[in-house]
Amino acid sequence: MKLCFSLFMAALILTMGACKKDDQDQALIDKQKIEEYLTQNSISAQEHESGMYYVITAEGSGGSPTLNNTVEVKYKGYFLDDSVFDETTGNETATFLLGGLIPGWKIAIPLLKRGGKGTFFLPSALCYGSNPPPGIPSNAVLIFDIELIDF
Repeated sequence: MKLCFSLFMAALILTMGACKKDDQDQALIDKQKIEEYLTQNSISAQEHESGMYYVITAEGSGGSPTLNNTVEVKYKGYFLDDSVFDETTGNETATFLLGGLIPGWKIAIPLLKRGGKGTFFLPSALCYGSNPPPGIPSNAVLIFDIELIDF
């Protein structure tokens, strides 16, 4: 019985180690893709400790939302080939509980103040990773232009 348990634990540890290496490899791939996109498009972006890159294009004013806030935004989501997969249009806005969004938005939106705008380059781990919804490829790097209307 001890041998079976030991073999099970060894297999589990090896599997977890392989997953961590895969995650690290994907993070490096995503970083390279984002940096190539930024270079090709002459974009000077800041790197966040999370691996996200961003450009604040309009400062806004007042405070910033927390994960407990409901946020009202205008946004455009697109891929590195600039094809749009989702967006608000015209005067349309979207309202979300910030704490319920993808990790990248939980990091990005609090960097904005009311009325602020930014472009956020999210590695796949901060989006949908290897389990995306329909229409998003596995391990896709996503770009979001976000305007924080209110919270």
